[in-house]
Amino acid sequence: MTARSPRFTESTQGKLRRLNLATSLPPVVIAAVVLVVIDAHAWWHVVVLAPGVAAAVVAFERWTADDLARVALPCVSVAAVVWPLGVLLTGSPNAYWGVCAVGSLALREIRRRRLAAAALFSYVAVVGAARLLVQRDNPGEVLITYVLIPTALTVLVTVLTIVGERFYDLIRELEQTREREAELAVVRERVRFASDLHDIQGHTLHVVKLKIALAQRLLLRDAGRAEKELRETHDLVSDTIAQTKELAYAQRRLNLTAEIENAKNLFEAAGIRVRVTREAQVEARRSELLGQVLRETTTNILRHAQATQVQITLAESGITIVNDGATGPPIPELRGLSALRQRLAVDGGELTVEQTDEWFSTAAVFPPARADAAPTAPWEDGR
Repeated sequence: MTARSPRFTESTQGKLRRLNLATSLPPVVIAAVVLVVIDAHAWWHVVVLAPGVAAAVVAFERWTADDLARVALPCVSVAAVVWPLGVLLTGSPNAYWGVCAVGSLALREIRRRRLAAAALFSYVAVVGAARLLVQRDNPGEVLITYVLIPTALTVLVTVLTIVGERFYDLIRELEQTREREAELAVVRERVRFASDLHDIQGHTLHVVKLKIALAQRLLLRDAGRAEKELRETHDLVSDTIAQTKELAYAQRRLNLTAEIENAKNLFEAAGIRVRVTREAQVEARRSELLGQVLRETTTNILRHAQATQVQITLAESGITIVNDGATGPPIPELRGLSALRQRLAVDGGELTVEQTDEWFSTAAVFPPARADAAPTAPWEDGR
């Protein structure tokens, strides 16, 4: 699994903006042409009003492409000039349309939006009121046609534009959240893979070291036994290679029964007495996790403890491994068991590690039954 790049977010927003352009631009252009036709009473009126329409169309197209900043200032300047010319020269009450459209879109490029919006509304109203300089008769009609209606529609368009921008912001946040979740999934998968690789390689390398040391001791005294240990080491390395390949292709599955038998053989090879108690069968879904706990605990006992006795108890609620030889201060947090504790927690289980005097207990349990105490029964040789 790989995280999606920021290009994915841009592509999603780009598709939405292009859809907005395809569905909204034709009506906008048609409305602009109709307004110009209505207001133009001479050919030069079209020359005066057309730049405002062009500025609005360009600004809208660049806004849908998320590239308005590059053309915002020229478009605002052109539209801002067209409105007073329409008011004073051509008598066009709809000449505000350009500055209304461009100004509402350009607000996103300004830090102080509220102040800029107030300035936009004031500009539309003040310029519209300037019509009274050339048309002093019937001021009420002038105020309604050139001030009230243009200002109210500018406010409405600005509010709708801000709502549209908020929609795109929500899309952006959703895509960024999805991207972060994908990245976290990759991180979790890498941690899981590293933990599984540690389980395989760390366990095997320590066992190989132990068996080679045993073969060296037996080489002169019992060549047959030494040869057997070397063959087992060879088989173990081959099995580890196979497990590593399975892990790489996400096909690895631990067999709890095989892990118990393997742990028993390893402890016995190290001269440790072991007792295995099976009180019940474990669900298949939890069997692999318990096998990982047993494998990690076996490695820790062989690596860190001076154990002479080990007891493995498999119950319906989980597994408990108790060993002696835990001398000295408590063992610090073990990274392998820490990772397994998190895995069990995700599946509703709990991993506890306790040390009392020279006894060390590792228990992985699932609800509803719990292993409340480590076994303290007399020890027997399980061979």
